[in-house]
Amino acid sequence: MARTLTILGLESSCDDTAAAVVRQAGDARAEILSSVVFGQTGLHSAYGGIVPELAARAHAEKLDVCVRDALAQAAVCLNDLDAIAVTAGPGLIGGVLSGVMCAKGLSAATGLPLIGVNHLAGHALTPRLTGAAPYPYLLLLVSGGHCQFLIVRGAQDFIRLGGTIDDAPGEAFDKTARLLGLPQPGGPAVEAEAQGGDAARFRFPRPLLDRPGCDLSFSGLKTALLRTRDRIVSDQGGLYRRDRADLCAGFQQAVADVLAEKSRRALRLYLAENPAVPMLAVAGGVAANRAIARALETVCAELGVAFTAPPLALCTDNAAMIAYAGIELYRAGRRDGPGLAARPRWPLDGDAAAMLGGGRKGAKA
Repeated sequence: MARTLTILGLESSCDDTAAAVVRQAGDARAEILSSVVFGQTGLHSAYGGIVPELAARAHAEKLDVCVRDALAQAAVCLNDLDAIAVTAGPGLIGGVLSGVMCAKGLSAATGLPLIGVNHLAGHALTPRLTGAAPYPYLLLLVSGGHCQFLIVRGAQDFIRLGGTIDDAPGEAFDKTARLLGLPQPGGPAVEAEAQGGDAARFRFPRPLLDRPGCDLSFSGLKTALLRTRDRIVSDQGGLYRRDRADLCAGFQQAVADVLAEKSRRALRLYLAENPAVPMLAVAGGVAANRAIARALETVCAELGVAFTAPPLALCTDNAAMIAYAGIELYRAGRRDGPGLAARPRWPLDGDAAAMLGGGRKGAKA
């Protein structure tokens, strides 16, 4: 039986500063002993988006507080830990660097092993933290900055089947909210507005459904909404509440339809591997959208595949997923030393062609 591990996780890749302690006793289900998250929504709200420099400073100010609170809530001290796991990328480099430097300092002071975690792997392994999903499972990672279909075969073994060639769904939701005068973050705001809207009033395009494969595109959908909004304003001299609700409902339905059909295609490729327990897991902030979740559940029911999604608190960025990923990597023998680098780009499937271009620092996704 594997030994009990207790790991502190740190997360600071975007606009949430987080620390958590997760423990796994042998092969039993992991337990989240604490999870502390300091959000920055109020800090960036006046700018209509995340300001990287402000985010990095806020992370530097809050990381030690997060660690202190996470240890206190878990009723453990640094001497009770087996390792420290930290998001080492991808993300906004200032924030990632803040977390990595904090983790390095803790590691140097305590002698605890340091484990650098891919932020995307944290999301990808969340279904194992919350539901003990057996390998291999199909993951739809759908968030503000990423959208990919991945066959998850292990903690360091990912096969990408497809992904977005431009905007991620979360980014499209945020831009839609700005176009319609809704608050940020855009995902919850658009979903709330859509509840009172008529999704059939405006028929938005379903990008790339006329092409084979699992790649996605959401940039054109956002542009179609902009043009529809401008046409309404021109025709009637303004945008009424009913118009906004219908626009949100139509946009959300289009995203759900695209994700459902692409998931159907990805599932067929995944099922060709004959998994013992077929499962589609969805992770990332957009996984909290109920309309999208219902569409994915319907596809899974059609194909006889189990469906799982993490609770809301683990859909968005958090450090519990980083700590748990650290546990799996620790058991696999992964250790990082003082030379651990902060990486703005870090694809999970290193053998796949870059979805969003590359450069001197490597593929973006």
